[in-house]
Amino acid sequence: MICFAGMAAALVSCSDKAAEKSDFKYLLDEFADVKVMRYQVPGWDGLTLQQKEYVYHLAEAAKYGRDIIWMQNCRYNLDVRKALENILMNYEGDRTSEDFAKFEAYAKRVFFSNGIHHHYAEDKFFPECSQEYFRSLMTAVGDADKCEALLPVIFDPTVFPQRKSTDKSGDIVAESAVNFYEGVTKAEVEKFYAKMADPSDKTPISYGLNSKVVKGADGVIREEVYKVGGLYGAALEKICAELEKAAAVAENQTQKDYIADLVDYYRTGDLKLWDEYNIKWVNDTLGAVDFVNGFVEDYNDPLGRKATWEGLVNFKDSEASRRAELISDNAQWFEDNSPVDGRFKKKEVKGVTAKVINVAVLAGDCYPAAPIGINLPNADWIRREHGSKSVTIANLTSAYSKAAQESPKNLLGEFAWSEEEIAFEKKYGDLTNDIHTDLHECLGHGSGQLLPETSPNALGEYSSTLEEARADLFGLYYMADPKLVELGILPDKEAYKAQYSSYIRNGIFTQFNRIEFGKKNTEAHMQNRKLIADWCYEKGLADNVIEKKVRDGKTYFVVNDHEALRGLFGELLAEVQRIKSEGDFEAGKALVEAYAVNIDPELHKEVLERYASLGLKPYGGFLNPDIVPVEKNGQVVDYKLVYCEDYLDQMLHYGRDYSAL
Repeated sequence: MICFAGMAAALVSCSDKAAEKSDFKYLLDEFADVKVMRYQVPGWDGLTLQQKEYVYHLAEAAKYGRDIIWMQNCRYNLDVRKALENILMNYEGDRTSEDFAKFEAYAKRVFFSNGIHHHYAEDKFFPECSQEYFRSLMTAVGDADKCEALLPVIFDPTVFPQRKSTDKSGDIVAESAVNFYEGVTKAEVEKFYAKMADPSDKTPISYGLNSKVVKGADGVIREEVYKVGGLYGAALEKICAELEKAAAVAENQTQKDYIADLVDYYRTGDLKLWDEYNIKWVNDTLGAVDFVNGFVEDYNDPLGRKATWEGLVNFKDSEASRRAELISDNAQWFEDNSPVDGRFKKKEVKGVTAKVINVAVLAGDCYPAAPIGINLPNADWIRREHGSKSVTIANLTSAYSKAAQESPKNLLGEFAWSEEEIAFEKKYGDLTNDIHTDLHECLGHGSGQLLPETSPNALGEYSSTLEEARADLFGLYYMADPKLVELGILPDKEAYKAQYSSYIRNGIFTQFNRIEFGKKNTEAHMQNRKLIADWCYEKGLADNVIEKKVRDGKTYFVVNDHEALRGLFGELLAEVQRIKSEGDFEAGKALVEAYAVNIDPELHKEVLERYASLGLKPYGGFLNPDIVPVEKNGQVVDYKLVYCEDYLDQMLHYGRDYSAL
């Protein structure tokens, strides 16, 4: 069944029934190391018609940005995707052969990763079918003239081997496949932006956030700015058109105002307008509907400066938001009692708002692989002066949990040391995971402050890993604080131990089921978790805080002293906050390189073998429901959710209807 808007009449009734059934199927497809799921959208029917229309146009705006992330990840990605789409839609040869199945599996991987590099590990992956067979498919659908340009990109391991280079001995800019730079070196880029920086500016502009740096034939280095009439202009024009339609039905004047700022920013590329938009956006706490739309996160940039495009539309889950609101209401207490140096604490925590949301659409760098929590905006000075918004995404975490229940095997049973440990984590694990996410997003990212003379870009390529470590450590430290029991967030003073045990086990060991044997740990969130777990293991060796145990040839990591582990979390939090506040590049580099990058080969081999025996997929992502207008007598009287049932159907639907570049 193809989930196109034009088929609404045929699909709405059966889709609605599926959404209401307890046997709604979450897990739809599995391939390589990936599982593809659906999520439901609780509360949709409780929205007003105006709110649904608002969500609809915001969702359309989000989906029109899809091509941008593909182009940002590698300049050949869009050409590769269109070649894959052409074959999938038009090939009339044998689709039952083993070779075609291998081609289709590769296409699914490319769609999932928004390009030819793994969405998390960032290494290029390859088709299992031969290059000759791939050429025959392209030829059969009229793309023979594209083979010479695209086949080396797809098959040659020396062409664009990594999306973001991790070889610090080389030039991480020149050797990265990301499409943020062209013809320039790391040194040239750093010199280019050094001229723009003003250390005395209390409201610094995030120079380079929305641009590509290019060296022309004349040797002059310049920026190509993402804007209407500029780079990615065609897609941004469509985004602006849908945003303007959304503004017309927004919930309040504040939303109309900051959408106008966002549109002006997209039309001009002026980063001052981006800051103005973020300030107004973060201060809007009244509307139920909210969204992210823009060049936001800099994880994919080897220099941690340029942002990928992402979109997400959501609305508040009022009942579930009570816990997050309780945490944010006590933000000043948490800041005041943090174990970091007083120089780095905020004297007055401003505007920390937190809520639990249900998403209605994921897009760009949030699709198909999606976050489960978000804290924005990223600019430190805006956080300091105006605060931040933190969200936990309830319907995605629920979908993950329910999809896992559809599998008879799980990580906990394989890697936990004892039945008591398993029972304890089953009792408290989901709750403490959610609370850690709340603390990480609601308070962790918004905590602390830079010293006045510190540049927000001082930590360079290590900034993302250290920032995620800082937020995780904040959450871990406070997870064990009696304040959480006092506030009624945790049920008792023992529950936190479930999070401590699972975090250490994952960070030091089990998360590496996601990485190919022999490869390094390169993704910022995984580096953060390894840094914390390995550092605490090493520092706690003398007191046996974390013990490595072996039974029947299998390795386990067991937390023996949870209270001492909390002390180690606090000690490391204080140091990471100092590094960020002072902009101590060398100390940050030393931490990351020592604890976050290199994986013990024996442990790596073991975790891969044990994980493989479970038949699980380490990565997950989601298909969106389609939001379909329902008309009566020529008027839209409602918007219904249509749940897609086939992964490739949605990929081809988006490629056909939302490709703008």
